[in-house]
Amino acid sequence: LAFVPMLLISFAYNELNKADPDCGTTFTWATRAFAPKTGWMGGWGIVAADVLVMASLAQIAGQYIFLLFNAKGIGSHAASGWVLLVGILWIVAMTAICYVGIEISANFQKALLGIEITMLVILSIVALVKVGNGSAPIGHLTPSWSWFNPLGGSFKALVEGLTLMLFIYWGWDTAVSVNEETSNKTVTPGRAAVISTVILLGVYELVVLSAQSYAGLGTKGIGLGNPAHQGDVLSVLGGSIFGSSGFGSFLSHLLLLMVLSSAAASTQTTILPTARTTLSMAVYKSIPSAFAKIHRRFLTPTVSTVTMGAVSIIFYVVMNYVSSGSVIVDSVTALGVMIAFYYGLTGLSCFWYYRKTLTESARSLFMRGILPLLGWALMWAIGGYSLVQDWGTGSSFTSWRVPGVHWEIGGAFLLAVGSILLGFVLMLVYRAISPPFFRGEVLNRDTLTLVPDDVGTPVGLFGIDPNDDPTETE
Repeated sequence: LAFVPMLLISFAYNELNKADPDCGTTFTWATRAFAPKTGWMGGWGIVAADVLVMASLAQIAGQYIFLLFNAKGIGSHAASGWVLLVGILWIVAMTAICYVGIEISANFQKALLGIEITMLVILSIVALVKVGNGSAPIGHLTPSWSWFNPLGGSFKALVEGLTLMLFIYWGWDTAVSVNEETSNKTVTPGRAAVISTVILLGVYELVVLSAQSYAGLGTKGIGLGNPAHQGDVLSVLGGSIFGSSGFGSFLSHLLLLMVLSSAAASTQTTILPTARTTLSMAVYKSIPSAFAKIHRRFLTPTVSTVTMGAVSIIFYVVMNYVSSGSVIVDSVTALGVMIAFYYGLTGLSCFWYYRKTLTESARSLFMRGILPLLGWALMWAIGGYSLVQDWGTGSSFTSWRVPGVHWEIGGAFLLAVGSILLGFVLMLVYRAISPPFFRGEVLNRDTLTLVPDDVGTPVGLFGIDPNDDPTETE
């Protein structure tokens, strides 16, 4: 079910990228469709989401490096000082790779993704074969069609699952955020976004099916309900599925390396879009111009990239020592709200951007209108419901008691709402410092555009006669 809104929003990214392949993505498109303040908050949504997840990615990387070298005593303690140190060095290394060029980053991604998908497929096939021949451990389950029934549990559990999956599916929009550095920039990035969601669906279905079948849902041993390893299922499953000696041990360690490569890939695809978003925001004068600086040799946004790395390190260090690192898990929960916000805004922007041309064809009506609008409704409904649920402590590992009224507010709610409020305050501050962008003098809804289906024909999407001033066409 979570795949459905993701696919619909990927359609919106694809269509908007055809009209305006700008690395600011949601920031630029929402500004053109609605108003500067709406676009600014869309850009902030991307930045806030990326910063929130960096602590989690760094922590995973730190843990799995020690697990890879059999130092389980250190790797099993997420908030360990050694894990923190390695996590910081990890952010520095990934920031450096993003700094030295998009070609290096892209080739690094290809290698990482090759390792990940290959190992996940091998793990899943071996697990399912053992389930099929009866050699899986006690407690394993036989796959059932009922597992695919989303209405088999409570509505609350369903929405919580959808919110978690928003985080798990998230990241394919990085392909669109590097559109200005991509060959055939109006086609390739959007197509990559759509294809990525479909690949993710196949991988997740296969891995979840095999893991649940092999391990079962028991609360002991390797059962997925065992609280002892719910924060690290793959390292436990790898040793059981592949064995602990000979070639099995090699595959188990390769699986750990896969998780490391996944953390590396995710860290990269978090730094890249943030740097490009802030680059675009700076070019359009909605944030300080320093963020628009480009390295003459590497052709990458220097200040934006380094700042993202530095802010991520500060955030990770602080989060690591708050509630013994438990708040890092809450940041992932809060992340779902931010993803739903800016993904949903992209879907709504697509509908509004093309609203006057939707009746030109059935394709335009569905791909630029109905489907993106449905994606927006689903995203914001999931995000809104999740935010309501996060108010209490049931969805969080940390909480805060409000003095005087004795309210117990969940940490995930505080992170999500706090991030939104911080963005709103920063927007008001910069609007007072540099108002031209917010007055619509730099980027606004009246800008003419080219509808891709009519290449070369300027179309006034927002009620402007394109014959008035053809030189303004972008």
